[in-house]
Amino acid sequence: MTLTDPARLSPRTVICPACGGPSVYANSNRWRPFCSERCQKFDLGAWASEQFKIAADADPVQGDEASQPRQGN
Repeated sequence: MTLTDPARLSPRTVICPACGGPSVYANSNRWRPFCSERCQKFDLGAWASEQFKIAADADPVQGDEASQPRQGN
């Protein structure tokens, strides 16, 4: 065995985004990066109910065009 042999490496552990607990980040954890199905569903529900939003700046060009009256051709 070598030092890079996958059998000798322990699985990587990350912080669960939902509960903050440890979560195994490996193929053996089907809910990764979450620690459990409960945390995965909790996060999905938060997105579905729009508790999480990605802020976007209004495009100043579109805003200016929308406020100006259209000229006929």
